[in-house]
Amino acid sequence: MASKITVKAPSSTANLGPGFDVFGLAVNAFFDEVTLTKKRQKGITILTEDDIPTNPENNTAGLVIKNMMKEFKIKDGIEIKIKKGVPAGFGMGSSAASAAAAVVGFDKLYRLKLDEKLLVEFAGFGEKASAGSIHYDNVAASVLGGFVIVKTNPLSIVKVEPPTNLRMCIAVPKLQVPKKKTKVSRGVIPKKINFIDSVLNLSNAATIVAGFMKKDPELIGSSIKDVIVEPARQHLIPGFAKVKENALKAGALGVTISGAGPSIIAFSNSSADLKKICVAMTKGFSVANTKCLTIICKSSKGAIQKIK
Repeated sequence: MASKITVKAPSSTANLGPGFDVFGLAVNAFFDEVTLTKKRQKGITILTEDDIPTNPENNTAGLVIKNMMKEFKIKDGIEIKIKKGVPAGFGMGSSAASAAAAVVGFDKLYRLKLDEKLLVEFAGFGEKASAGSIHYDNVAASVLGGFVIVKTNPLSIVKVEPPTNLRMCIAVPKLQVPKKKTKVSRGVIPKKINFIDSVLNLSNAATIVAGFMKKDPELIGSSIKDVIVEPARQHLIPGFAKVKENALKAGALGVTISGAGPSIIAFSNSSADLKKICVAMTKGFSVANTKCLTIICKSSKGAIQKIK
């Protein structure tokens, strides 16, 4: 049995507009890498060169490993080495990527052969360390890859392979984000919603699923419209309205906040002028005196073992 394993897991975008806490999509914009090593000395040790917590209780990968060790009565010591590629706090599933890499690594290291649902369930524990609550949209995407639909109580995940010509342009603004940003952004979501708004979001969410099933980027993009969460959160992102307007004028099929933000994601297809969309989004942020990094990406496979 191996004593060391390295797994890399992709970034992800959650919600896709109207699918709050239900939809997730793995994207190849960024990756986290987690190396697990068995140690004789008991306990969990976290090594990283990045600015993230090294206490297992406050670290997404650490909390995942702690829960799995307890569940499967593993008595070894474990060293977790984390190499962050997904920017933390920018709505790209940073905590989920670390959690996904950790859960897949632990499963392979101890040959547990867990099913997909259990992998996602254990990865969900990691979100508690960063977001304060367990939710599965990002972790399901990072673990399994592709487009995922998460159903809770009881948990089940439906995975759909995205269209091969689906493309995303992501604008990541250079902003200072609060440590518990996801908690802050969840705090502005309305407690009560208008019935008509609920119906509109439901129809758009259903059409997004149909778009993925039919492998139709145009149907997906044109349905990425959210009249509930996006309006409540957009004030947290300087220049949001202009970035969205510019991207749509440049040919994007749909634009929304990526996860809890502040990154903004535009959906299109491989035949569009994707560089033009990125430039338009950059100009939109510049109106609010904000610089940004833009990335053209596509859907990604899930967490995989890295063979060195």
